Amino acid sequence: MNPMSICTSSSSSSSSSTKLWIVHGVAVGAAVAVALGAYLHRSSKLRSRVVGIIPARFASSRFQGKPLVQILGKPMIQRTWERAKLAATLDRVVVATDDEKIAECCRGFGADVIMTSESCRNGTERCNEALQKLEKKYDIIVNIQGDEPLIEPEVIDGVVKALQAAPDAVFSTAVTSLKPEDAFDPNRVKCVVDNRGYAIYFSRGLIPFNKSGKVNAQFPYLLHLGIASYDSKFLKIYPELSPTPLQLEEDLEQLKVLENGYKMKVIKVDHEVHGVDTPEDVEKIESFMLERNLS
Repeated sequence: MNPMSICTSSSSSSSSSTKLWIVHGVAVGAAVAVALGAYLHRSSKLRSRVVGIIPARFASSRFQGKPLVQILGKPMIQRTWERAKLAATLDRVVVATDDEKIAECCRGFGADVIMTSESCRNGTERCNEALQKLEKKYDIIVNIQGDEPLIEPEVIDGVVKALQAAPDAVFSTAVTSLKPEDAFDPNRVKCVVDNRGYAIYFSRGLIPFNKSGKVNAQFPYLLHLGIASYDSKFLKIYPELSPTPLQLEEDLEQLKVLENGYKMKVIKVDHEVHGVDTPEDVEKIESFMLERNLS
């Protein structure tokens, strides 16, 4: 037999096999893409019912009665509620509190109020208790911090859409650029993310931290904003998870999510002003509003 014919036949056979493999691979890839697309679409649909919950407590070690503090003539909790009501993705907005003074104030400006237990250790647990008391079932719960009187509705919509688009995540949140003067302020929580937009870590210290021990003016440090959205099924599990070492050391509840291996999607937004953590912040936020004619 002519060696060339064997070689040609073998080459032809190999070529045909390769073509078949490529065609098969393309077909399988297309099928997987279709299936994944269907799953994402289904996940988005399954996560279509959204409630915004504003947890508010009167007792606070740093700022007693903070939700009721006046910001240019309005209680801070009212300003937060009014901003949240503008978000397009929220089907409903409620205030969850353990304090009758806060509840009475909120009912006065028209908010739905859910009374929750004083034993809630953080805003996430308060949101979970409020969720259980709502008659209607929701797929996504947005925890809107009551001390963010200038929270943009677009930021709320952004974290909701981020969770809807990431079926492997149970939690989503937002960050913005960190101002150099806030680099070493433990009340300004910093965040680092991976190249797919998932959270790696949160800290009250500056992260990442370089050898010089100083702020690197060229590095895009991220400031965590106090807003989060949760898958409702995860929110029911969250209180049952034991406190974790990093969570306790940093006193940051979102670390318990990461330490237990759950994924958290992070979006970056433009956000000029931070929330109210201390009484001194009230004057800063009022000055900011007056400078920009924000009523």
